[in-house]
Amino acid sequence: MKFFIDSADLKEIRLACSWSIIAGATTNPSLIKTAVDASGGDVTMKDYIAKILETVPGPVSLEVIALDAEAMVEQARTLYTTFSSYGDVAIKIPINTSMAEGLNLFDGLQAIKQLSEEHIPVNTTLIMTPEQALLAAKAGTTYVSPFMGRIDDHIRANLGLKRGVDYQRGDYYDPTPVQQVLVQQVATQIRGETSVAQLYQRKELRELLAAAHDNGVYSGLDLVQRILRIFRAYDYGVEVIAASIRNTRQVRELAELGVHIATIPFSVLKDMIHHPKTLEGLKSFTADVVPSYAQLFE
Repeated sequence: MKFFIDSADLKEIRLACSWSIIAGATTNPSLIKTAVDASGGDVTMKDYIAKILETVPGPVSLEVIALDAEAMVEQARTLYTTFSSYGDVAIKIPINTSMAEGLNLFDGLQAIKQLSEEHIPVNTTLIMTPEQALLAAKAGTTYVSPFMGRIDDHIRANLGLKRGVDYQRGDYYDPTPVQQVLVQQVATQIRGETSVAQLYQRKELRELLAAAHDNGVYSGLDLVQRILRIFRAYDYGVEVIAASIRNTRQVRELAELGVHIATIPFSVLKDMIHHPKTLEGLKSFTADVVPSYAQLFE
């Protein structure tokens, strides 16, 4: 599994790259603007992006802002032409750019197809379903980025949970206990039912069970797993970039799945190195150093 850093903060990027574990980066326009503004206006947007590309030893995803296919392709060409001399550029294209019913539904796919034919690497973003990932793969994308954290939030919202009240942004979402509670509730409700047909017709029961998943996807991790299963079945050759990562447990479980890439916020990267027993052991080892052993290094 390759690690990308999900950041536009050049200080964070440089520090993370100095650890020799980073193979790429993902950005978005708002993150870049915030970072440029924080620099005090000493650098232009173009120069700042160029510095990111010069720092990162691998692909850096840059995002178009248009919503129709023709304009997205033109913007992608501009980004690729402008910045590919500084490093490895991938272009972020949203899977669906529709802001209204029936408008621009497939423009993202059209842009992906055109750019792939021009050999411009595409990172298809805002992937929320395996079906979207499959469409992007068939259009010729280089990468797909499923948004794990946003799917976890979506399912929790369906269950009536509120972020900041019932859970915090970085909290891990485990669907297993949720499913166990739902099974218990169902078991309570089925008493007195005489047939499966009667039970199936209970609207409130179907709604209760449906709230625990998003069209058969039970968590952000489950979303990534299902996409990987599809891609491996048909050997698409598309790399999955697990995105919207909120905590270290998600990173570990992604590694267990065999995901190609995880794009990780700087804060989560730092958290991955910590454990209280490691610190305890380090203090113990340090205290145990005897003078005669220390003299070996003098």
